Amino acid sequence: MERLIIGISGASGVQYGVRALELLKPLPIETHLIMSKSAELTVHHELECSVEIIRELADQWHPVRNVGAAVASGSFRTVGMLIAPCSIRTLGEITSGVTSSLLTRAADVVLKERRRLVLMVRETPLHLGHLRNMVSVTEMGAVVAPPVPAFYAQPDSINAMVTQSVARALDLFDITLAETHRWTES
Repeated sequence: MERLIIGISGASGVQYGVRALELLKPLPIETHLIMSKSAELTVHHELECSVEIIRELADQWHPVRNVGAAVASGSFRTVGMLIAPCSIRTLGEITSGVTSSLLTRAADVVLKERRRLVLMVRETPLHLGHLRNMVSVTEMGAVVAPPVPAFYAQPDSINAMVTQSVARALDLFDITLAETHRWTES
């Protein structure tokens, strides 16, 4: 069975990570969740559910301070990692290689093992430091995929926009979902 790490950082948009877990739940993909402390705080502001309910969506949950977890090792095989949303702080730690938590350590491992790392960066406007970090992490092999709505899908709700953005991010791992609307195909 394939494994995918789902990281949720403290940027606004924790629903992106939650929706990824929901979409992956029925698939034969083992999910490993890491949430930053800031993400756990953000959940209380943005969602009407608890952190515990989000943890239950994953096959495995790893505390963010447990830098000895399996996902912190390159010998733990995964198809990669999706960080949804990815805060600018998380982006900066990944770019520098100086990690302070399991979230950024796992991302660092994914990069060093040449696996797919997809970052749904959530910030606007961007200053030059943000842009340079995005260039650097792209040069390192990551994919920067901000959650930008695809209006050709004619979304009728915020949930539809979130679903489309997450489905497109999961496309980058060759995970095909019925929920993905494709230009001229849907």
